[in-house]
Amino acid sequence: MNQTTALPNDAMTMPGAPAPSSHIIVVGNEKGGAGKSTVAIHLAIALLRMGQSVGVLDLDLRQATLTRYMDNRQRWMERSGLSLPMPRQLRLEASLERDRDAAKSEDRARLRDAIAGLGSDCAFIVIDSPGNDTNASRYAHAAADTILTPVNDSFVDFDLLAEIDPSDYAVGRPSLYTQMVWDARKQKAAAEKRSIDWIVMRNRISSLDARNKRRVGEGLLTLSKKVGFRIAPGFSERVIYRELFPHGLTLLDLTASGSQVQFTMSHVAARQELRDLVMVLKLPQLAGAELGF
Repeated sequence: MNQTTALPNDAMTMPGAPAPSSHIIVVGNEKGGAGKSTVAIHLAIALLRMGQSVGVLDLDLRQATLTRYMDNRQRWMERSGLSLPMPRQLRLEASLERDRDAAKSEDRARLRDAIAGLGSDCAFIVIDSPGNDTNASRYAHAAADTILTPVNDSFVDFDLLAEIDPSDYAVGRPSLYTQMVWDARKQKAAAEKRSIDWIVMRNRISSLDARNKRRVGEGLLTLSKKVGFRIAPGFSERVIYRELFPHGLTLLDLTASGSQVQFTMSHVAARQELRDLVMVLKLPQLAGAELGF
């Protein structure tokens, strides 16, 4: 694979960099609207419900959806007088250095320190990446143990991963994001002698068996064999996710007193989708553990 988006050689593996014992999960791609923040918060709360200690980092410093989600969750608890599982959260700030190299160095150091801080007492660190290419996002991908990439079930999002031939829908050259992940995996293998597990999650899936949906699925299967990622079932398109955000709640909180959201069979099905995702991730720390939600 051509390496046109090589990561900095020191990325997150520079000499002297702390090596957290926690498992780092980066929810990432370079496109907005794929549901990264929804996946990140639900995964974090699911791990907490399984008795795990969890830290979260929001790398989208401009939109900060995950950060606002957490703030909404805190306010809901204050209003209701009830307690919900809360991950430990550290907030990052972008470097204000005008010199490009100095800014990269500062961004790297801040993220490295945040990961080390959370890694001291968190079994898992869930990192929500922005929908664009940033220094912090690249460093996070290089530090990851698991990369989870949500993509909407369309060729618009498929283009994030690889080109597609419009005449016969054959999968062509990998995209810049795929190349960046490829480089991150090579660095991890060289520096730590272990690999990054990359999982692509088909998100916001329609219940209709459309021809476009089948073609996207076939394309992902072909590409997965070329570049080595696994395919995970995603979350179906549901209004409930948009309704939960202002309250800071997740699907796993709907049975809590004071949630004021009627629990339906659709929510039961959505919870099963989350269970399926956690099982497909095959996180080594959860081997043999029962799902606590």
